[in-house]
Amino acid sequence: MRRGRVTRLAAALLVFAAPAATSFANNAASNASAAVLVPATLAASGTSTPVVTRNGQEVYRRFLDGLSEPECAADATERWRSHFGHVPRQLASRGNDVLPLFAYVVEEVRAQHLPTEFALIPFVESGYRPGARSASGPAGLWQFIAVTARNHEIPIRPGYDGRLSPADSTRAAVRYLKTLHGMFAGDWRLAVMAYNAGEYRVFGALKRAGQEARDATPDTLPMPQTTQAYVRKLHALSCLIKEAGERETWMASMDREVPALTAIAVPDGVRDLDTLASRHETDAARLKRLNPAHVDGRLAQIGQPVTLLVPQAAAAPPVFMAEAPPEVDIPQAASEAATAARRMHTVVRGDSPWSIAKRYGLRTQELLTRNALDARSVLRPGMELLIDER
Repeated sequence: MRRGRVTRLAAALLVFAAPAATSFANNAASNASAAVLVPATLAASGTSTPVVTRNGQEVYRRFLDGLSEPECAADATERWRSHFGHVPRQLASRGNDVLPLFAYVVEEVRAQHLPTEFALIPFVESGYRPGARSASGPAGLWQFIAVTARNHEIPIRPGYDGRLSPADSTRAAVRYLKTLHGMFAGDWRLAVMAYNAGEYRVFGALKRAGQEARDATPDTLPMPQTTQAYVRKLHALSCLIKEAGERETWMASMDREVPALTAIAVPDGVRDLDTLASRHETDAARLKRLNPAHVDGRLAQIGQPVTLLVPQAAAAPPVFMAEAPPEVDIPQAASEAATAARRMHTVVRGDSPWSIAKRYGLRTQELLTRNALDARSVLRPGMELLIDER
């Protein structure tokens, strides 16, 4: 996104577009103005039980199933295969946030019926680092420059740079890619070229080459080598990830639970991520890594709603949806009666240590201690928790 130009009204592109491309530009413009992209996880949560975790192998399959060009031809991609050879290792590693973020972007892309090649763009732009900054100005997961970010409705205010918000920037990037995908007849390669170099330049190249978007050969267009390389990078990446699945050890490393991420509005009365994590019993360090737009974990006040990216497990009621009341001393007799009624509790979706402890008349810390857990522990459906002391 370093050199990309802002999408204007599709009518302005008619001077560059061939007749067949015109209908796609008009359709894309009407779609962009008529629809507001809703994060896939938020859209799903209104109609079904939100997914709290995903298996890494499921994330991998979702990516493969959404590829527009799943075949790996023997073309000039060896350079980029070598350059991005570390990506499968990043996805397989438990020591970073790459796989959860990749899963989030894959779902946002697929929710808009777009090819999952687009979910690879943050690998090229930022290495899937939400806080990445370039000396030349671009920032964030998608490396928006400031003027492009503002024109795509990413808030940039004193003390808050929405480009560093994976939720804000992904919403804008997917919306822009959806428009480009429509403009260029559903050809992911042309859309990626336009993302990199600007749609005006791609339409101009099509016109000079005497081609139309619906039957273009992108690798023959008179475009800068850096833009042609951009397409080859993404194709090499998709091939690397696909081929990694042929290795038994890699697939075994992907066979693990990955927290599903979702975008939420900041709850009223919360001013920093440490308070949010403590109140809702989630990992403060992870919240800060996922939300670098909030400097030092302080939630910015910019005069409009601010979005956070959090694990779905931390967004289920009563977490984030209602403020937990302060804990009070429980009379010993009441505590004994409650624990005597039932010695074990089976965790279900939506449970949190606070809600379980409250149900049985315990303090949250008592429940955690009795089950060798701490505030960073994740409760999963089906877990058995000891309620009373042994």
